[in-house]
Amino acid sequence: MSHKRCELSGQESFERVAQKRRTRHALLVAARELLAEGQQPTVPEAADRAGISRATAYRYFSEASGMAEEAILDAIALEFEQLDLTAAMAKADLGERVADVVSAILAMVLKNEGLFRTYIGLVVPQGGKAKRGARRIGWLSTALAPLAETMPAADFTRLIHGLALLTGFETIIVLKDVCGLDAPDIDKTARWIAASLLATT
Repeated sequence: MSHKRCELSGQESFERVAQKRRTRHALLVAARELLAEGQQPTVPEAADRAGISRATAYRYFSEASGMAEEAILDAIALEFEQLDLTAAMAKADLGERVADVVSAILAMVLKNEGLFRTYIGLVVPQGGKAKRGARRIGWLSTALAPLAETMPAADFTRLIHGLALLTGFETIIVLKDVCGLDAPDIDKTARWIAASLLATT
């Protein structure tokens, strides 16, 4: 009998966790929809859009800014997860491989420019720190793995950090907003900078 109760308890616990995930996801989807409509959603507004009670919503997010930030971060994380770098990583020439990795990442960022600008707009006014993953560091390190065997570790790390500047939204801000380049010229410039950095190794 006690074994049966344990099974039921475990199942109930799993269902509660799954329900909490669904509720959180629904709130974040609703917040993203409101942001896409040009609104700055409050927690009650997101709850109403998601069909969730306001009291429940506040158990997940006490502040609207935190909810909005998480909504955008979830969307950005999904875009990164769906990025396919297989073809780029297959290039035998290291220079072409890194340039293609940089191009692929920047193309994804440009495709989702509105999403990234919304995130920056949420974080910067609050003096917050952008919560970025280290995916670009991993991708670049993988692309240049053969060099890691021949270069001093400090030089390899410095190269990866330099290339990392070419694979984020900050690159778009500088090359598009400051320099006035269009997408093709952004790609050409980023590839040229990547090649120049590699040439110094």
